Amino acid sequence: MKFEGELEEEFYQKSKRNAEATGYHLNTDYDVITTAVKGICNNKRQFGEYYCFCQKRSGDVEKDKKIICPCAARSRDVETRGACRCGLYIK
Repeated sequence: MKFEGELEEEFYQKSKRNAEATGYHLNTDYDVITTAVKGICNNKRQFGEYYCFCQKRSGDVEKDKKIICPCAARSRDVETRGACRCGLYIK
């Protein structure tokens, strides 16, 4: 998979490495991946961090650290549902 934007390509590669290192996989659905990557990268541009686009930011930098991708809920969600909330990571 190749993204047009440099930030998107960099984030995708980082996510791919993270998935491999943690025993997860990236979703095989092209639409899910592109939606997640673009949404998360838009948050990086707008707010300065790779906040997961499927979770609401509180505006408190400390509280919002837990929703930086991969978010704190990823492992629990992947183990219980088979995918994280946005669907980027799967079991």
